[in-house]
Amino acid sequence: MRGLAKTTRASGGMELLDLDRPTPAADEALVEVDYAGLCGSDAGIYEYKPAFERMDPPTVIGHEYTGRVVELGEEVTSFSVGERVVERPIRGCGECYQCQSGMENICQRIELTGIDHDGAYAGYVAVPADSLQSVPDGVDPRHAALAEPTAVCTRAVIENSRVGAGDRVLVAGPGPIGLLTAQVADAQGANVVVAGVGPDTAYRLPLAEDLGFPAINIEETDLAAYREEFTDGIGYDVVFDTTGHPSGLPMAAEEVRKGGQIVLVGQAGETSMPTTPIVRAEVDIQCSYSAMFRDFDRAFRLMATGDLDHETFLDDRFSLLDAEAAFEAFLNGETCKPVFDVSVLRE
Repeated sequence: MRGLAKTTRASGGMELLDLDRPTPAADEALVEVDYAGLCGSDAGIYEYKPAFERMDPPTVIGHEYTGRVVELGEEVTSFSVGERVVERPIRGCGECYQCQSGMENICQRIELTGIDHDGAYAGYVAVPADSLQSVPDGVDPRHAALAEPTAVCTRAVIENSRVGAGDRVLVAGPGPIGLLTAQVADAQGANVVVAGVGPDTAYRLPLAEDLGFPAINIEETDLAAYREEFTDGIGYDVVFDTTGHPSGLPMAAEEVRKGGQIVLVGQAGETSMPTTPIVRAEVDIQCSYSAMFRDFDRAFRLMATGDLDHETFLDDRFSLLDAEAAFEAFLNGETCKPVFDVSVLRE
C-alpha cells in the first residue's frame, strides 16, 4: 500500500511512500480506509507550523476518515469484520486525572492520530478498538468521513454553548469548523450569520450562502450597522470564534451582547484585548476542544435527520495522488472541505 506522509521538517515535504500493510496489535482493529477529509490541522502540518514540531517524520497524516474493519486483534470483541467505523483521533492515556474524570479529550499526555502516530492517508490503518465508533446504516461513506469535524462542532454548540431556539448567532470564520458550527447551531433553532474576510469571498462565503446562511465580508461590511439590524440593536447572543486568528476574539468581544457568550473553537495563539468591557458586561468566554463518543453520536443523529448538508459542504475534486493541489487550494481559500477517495492508495 501507499501513504501520504510528512517527510521533512519544513513547509511542503509531503510524499507518497510505499508502506507495509499494518498488523493490528491484540487490542487493535485494522481498518481499510475508504474516504478521508483534509482539515486545518493537516494544512498546518503541510506548512509545518510550530504546533506540529513534535512530529517525527516520516509520519502518515490524516485523522478525519471512515472505513471498514478487515482484521481484528485477538482481544477485540466489540467490532466485527466488515463493520463500518470512524476513529475518535484524540487518544487519552486513561490514567491521568482528566481521563479518570471522563475528560480524555484534554488528557495530560494526549496523542493525536496523524501527528503522534501514522494516520489515515493510507490504504490501511491499525487503530485501538476503544478509539473506534460504528457508523450507522444509511450514512454515505463520504459524509461519514466528516464525522470527526462535525463532532467537534456538536460539542462546541450542544455541549459547550448556550445556543437555543431563536438566538442570534455569529460564526466568525467560514472554514470547515465554522460552516459545520453554523449548521449545528441552525439545527438548534438559532438565527445564524457567517463572517469572513476578503480571501473567503472566492469560495467559502458563497458556500455559506449555498448552505442557507447570510454571509458577510467584515473587510467591506459596517459591522456595527449590520449587528444593529440583525440583532435589533442587542448584539449577538453567542459568537463562535473558529478563525484561529488573533483578531477573532477581539472581534467577538465587539459583537457579543452584554450577558452573552463567546465560544473559542479556533486556536489563535497569542492575542490581546482590553478585558474591562467584557467583565463589566458579564460576557461568558467558553473554550471547546475536540470531541468524544457522545459528540460523535450527536453528529450521526444530525446526519440522520437531514439537519446537516454534507453533500453541498464537501469537495471531492481532489486526489491524494496529487495532494499538493488540495493543500494549496485549501490554504488559498479556494476550497473548504476536500474529501479524498483513499482507495487509490491500494491500487
